[in-house]
Amino acid sequence: MLITEDFLHYIWKFRLFERESLQTADGETLEIFSAGLHNSDSGPDFHNARIRIGETVWAGNVEVHLSASDWEKHGHTTDGAYDNVILHVVYRNDVPLFLANGRKVPTLELHNRISEALYQKYHKLVFGNQTFIPCENSIATVDGLTMQNWLTRVLVERMEKRSANVAAALALNKGDWEETFYQFLAANFGFKINALPFELMAKSLPQLTLAKNKNNPMQIEALVFGQAGFLDGVFKDEYPLKLQKEYAYLRKKYHLNPIENHLWKFMRLRPQNFPTIRLAQFAALIVQSNHLLSKILEIKEVKALRGLFTELKVNSYWDDHYRFDVASKPSSKNMGDGSVDILLLNTVALFLFSYGKLHQQQHYISRSLKLLENLPAEKNNIIAGFVNLDVKIETAFESQALLELKNNYCNYKKCLQCGVGNKILKLA
Repeated sequence: MLITEDFLHYIWKFRLFERESLQTADGETLEIFSAGLHNSDSGPDFHNARIRIGETVWAGNVEVHLSASDWEKHGHTTDGAYDNVILHVVYRNDVPLFLANGRKVPTLELHNRISEALYQKYHKLVFGNQTFIPCENSIATVDGLTMQNWLTRVLVERMEKRSANVAAALALNKGDWEETFYQFLAANFGFKINALPFELMAKSLPQLTLAKNKNNPMQIEALVFGQAGFLDGVFKDEYPLKLQKEYAYLRKKYHLNPIENHLWKFMRLRPQNFPTIRLAQFAALIVQSNHLLSKILEIKEVKALRGLFTELKVNSYWDDHYRFDVASKPSSKNMGDGSVDILLLNTVALFLFSYGKLHQQQHYISRSLKLLENLPAEKNNIIAGFVNLDVKIETAFESQALLELKNNYCNYKKCLQCGVGNKILKLA
């Protein structure tokens, strides 16, 4: 058997070895009441285990190694953190174990106590030749309850990691939630292709500056397009000429420096997604909703949250334009449902979760997860891969969880730390 230490951790954690007539290497009877809590940090592998050796009940830590001699190789002999280890669990007991104080640590050898069928299933799962995920031939056999419970856990992991980015930005913004939300929302208005210039534009144009001009839509539009670098040219149409004039005054008044216009990308984008249209929609949102995060924290209905974005009224100039001075066939420039869903997913749900986490208010976290349950699943290559394996995916809650599962478990073959992988192995 090609045994790994992770596999031994898994075997011990779930006690998936032959437990009849257990004995230590010295022949004393051994009974396991609790395998302990798995420790992912430094120190012994399992904390607070409870066992009986002979007539004595012990409580303490358990260390797991492939070979008993690994204890010395890993430097545990001189590390005081290992002085209260009550049991050394090894695959092969090649040497007796003594601590620095001379105490001999009881050892359990698992060689010949691990099921061949379990090992073969583990080996096939982790070391097989699957092309998408390790369990692609077995995931459809996992029951719905196990799948749902695990997806909930990995979704929360994903949201917590993304919340760390919010916390970092919040610190840079000196605790200003509205400014931080405004910057994240702007970046997500760029929809990946233009996320960076949108973010740079927002950081160059503080929300406080916009708030001072909130009652004048033309000035808001001038500030947004001007800071985005779109008002430096020579124009023919009346609308961009007005914006240019307004921006020249406002730029001097607020000592503003626009970003470079060449950062914006138009290639391979549908005209509806041109940055000029997204900027017009962003300006309309600012005009319509001052202190937007505060409003979002108060709104409890998904329909009302969606309405903040679907009811935007962009300047009528864009009814028949996608670029300045270039007329086009009239068309609606309202945000489509798909675009709104992305903003709700990547900004609104994230900030509800982050706000709840940092303020220790569970109801905001619950609202964040409920919002994800009410948004449709994303469509991308990873989600398509799971669909091909007959995994049911209907909501953004499920698709976000599966993205986390694929990127941070499946790609690294962390099957032994995965609830789905555990279930498949237990079916052995």
